[in-house]
Parts: sequence; structure tokens; C-alpha cells
Amino acid sequence: MESSQRRLNTLSRHLESAPTYASEVRPGHTECPVTHHDYKNVYPRLLDNRPVRVLVTGAAGNIAYAIAFAVARGELFGPQVRVALHLLDIAPMADALKGVTMELDDCAFPLLAEVVATTDVKTAFTNVDVALLVGAFPRQKGMERKDLLKKNCAIFEEQGKALDQYASRDVKVVVVGNPANTNAAIAMANAPSIPKKNFSALTRLDHNRAQSQVAKRLGVPVQNVQNVVIWGNHSSTQYPDVNLAYVEDFPAKGIKTPVRPALNDEKWVQGEFISTVQQRGAAVIQARKLSSAASAANAVLNHMQDWLQGTPSGKIVSMAVASDGSYGIPADVMYSFPVTCASGDWKIVQGLKLDEFSRKKLDATLQELQEEKTEAFSFLKK
Repeated sequence: MESSQRRLNTLSRHLESAPTYASEVRPGHTECPVTHHDYKNVYPRLLDNRPVRVLVTGAAGNIAYAIAFAVARGELFGPQVRVALHLLDIAPMADALKGVTMELDDCAFPLLAEVVATTDVKTAFTNVDVALLVGAFPRQKGMERKDLLKKNCAIFEEQGKALDQYASRDVKVVVVGNPANTNAAIAMANAPSIPKKNFSALTRLDHNRAQSQVAKRLGVPVQNVQNVVIWGNHSSTQYPDVNLAYVEDFPAKGIKTPVRPALNDEKWVQGEFISTVQQRGAAVIQARKLSSAASAANAVLNHMQDWLQGTPSGKIVSMAVASDGSYGIPADVMYSFPVTCASGDWKIVQGLKLDEFSRKKLDATLQELQEEKTEAFSFLKK
């Protein structure tokens, strides 16, 4: 029988030769295992074993509540990366924030190194590596659109300046609070020391909705549908596009079929499909009497996982990012594009042919974004 020391030596050699994964391989990422070293390239602080600092704003709200526990469980960085959660909310929510902190403590998450729960912007933003800007002023009954823009302009102007002054220089930012694209543009404009490529707005929820609608229509597992695209604004003018999408194992196992001929229903593709995705948020509110929360939190995690871990070969996702002029979209407009990701960077997919129908849709959502941005920026402090 082996001695105890011999067994320990054998186990040690086995562990040294085994690959170390920073995350369990998740659905849709079976081709893209991620090593702990990959995150050290994105976040140098991991080299000295410091935790990754993740800011969640609006932290007492439903979306942020779901995100915080998922991050603490390791769903963003995997089971070997420690995290410190920075939770920010407004002063009236201070007691609720304490409750969230108590629940996080009570979960005894091994990866949760620290919780910084605060109503102070400087404290919340200091040294953060990831900023999930969920909180925003909600539209209230009788409120005009310009009043909503003015309220949120002040919030994201302050948060942009806080990123500029206090956050890590390689911070990755996703804006969730609506109007997300314009809020992200405001934050980016107020953080000149942070690279523009580090800012984004969430259209992954729309992307997931489009993917789900196609899968249901075809009667296939949702993971078999890939490369739907959301163009433009996270609003009712967005353009859900299936021209690049395909479905695996359809109509038989081992066959990959473009979605458009698989559906074989142009009326649905150009009508009901688009309007369903565009209006899905309103439909959820009508049914639940509350806005999307769990699905939005899931989309935030999907967005950041792909951005940080990279997209598998051949996979395209949707992110609202600062335009580089691609597809005739003016530079710096925060616009949703088809992208691929690698090593913490995104890249807009180039060379896609746009038919007349698609071009009109891209231009319509661009016009809304430009009008919204012009109005919102008029409220910025001089």
C-alpha cells in the first residue's frame, strides 16, 4: 500500500500537469476553454492574487440583485478568481443595500473576498476593473422624454467622471440603465482617460430574445441558433437581423442551415419577428407588471463573459459600442453591431452585405440615436 506521503506526491504531480480553468465551460463556449492566465492578460492585478473589483450600480434593485449573487458565485470569472463587489445605490436605498450585503455574507461564497456597499460615488468607483452600470432614473407616469434624458444625463455624467478619476485604467464598462446607448455615450464623453473601446451598452438581452424567437419558430434547441444580430439602439427602433444567422442540426443532425431559408417565411422575418423583439420589454411589463430583471441580469453576464473570455470561433454576438465608421455609422455613435471578442477586446465584424431593407432599418435607428444624443448632450454641464 502506498504511504500517505507517496499518495500526496502523486496527487501533487497530477494537479501540476492538469489544465487550470478560470471558468467552467458554459453552454455555447465548449470550443473556448479559458485558462486562469487569460484573465491575467486582461487584468494584471491577478498577477499578485488581488481580487477583481466589480462595481454594480443600482445595487438594491432587482437586476443588480441577481447580478451580484451570480458574480459572487463565480459565474463571471469562474471558480478560481476571487472578486470584490462594489455595490452602489442612492441614499434612500441604504437600508436595502445593507440587506443585500447581509445576504451575500450569509451565502459564504468562497470567491467573495470583499463587499463594499456604499452610497458614495468615489468609494464605489475606486480601483474597479468591471463597471456594470445598472442604475438609472426610471421613466415615471407623466414624465416627458426630455425630462428623463435630463435626469439620466446628470447620473451618467457624474459616473463617467468617477470612472475617469477613480477606476482602473483598463476598466470594462457596460451600461444597462436606459436609455442605455445614450447613457453609455455620456459616460464615455466624461471619461477621456479611459479608452473608448472600454465602453459598451447592453443589447445582449435583445440578441438573446431574437435567438429565442427563431428557435421557437423552428422548434429547435435555442443553442442551435447562432449569429443573430441586433443593430442600433436598445429601443423600439432596433433592427433584429437574421441574415447572418444559421441553425445547427437542421433539418437533420450534422446539417448547418442559414436561418432565413430554414424559416422560409419572409413575412414573419420582416414583420412579426422584428416587432416581437423590439417590443418584448413592454410585453414583459404588461404581463408581470414589472420590467425584465432575471433575463436582463443573465444578458449582462453573457455580455461580459464573451467580452472577457472571448467568443468561440465562428460565433458572433451583439454589443453596442463606439462606432469606428463601419457600415456608414458615424464615429463614436454608441451603436449595436455584430462583434467577435478575444482577450478583453471586441472587433466589429466587417464585410457584411446589407440589402435595401436592412439599410433602411440601420438608418432609422441611427437617426433616433443621433437625435437622442444631441438632446441629451445639450444638458451636459459646460
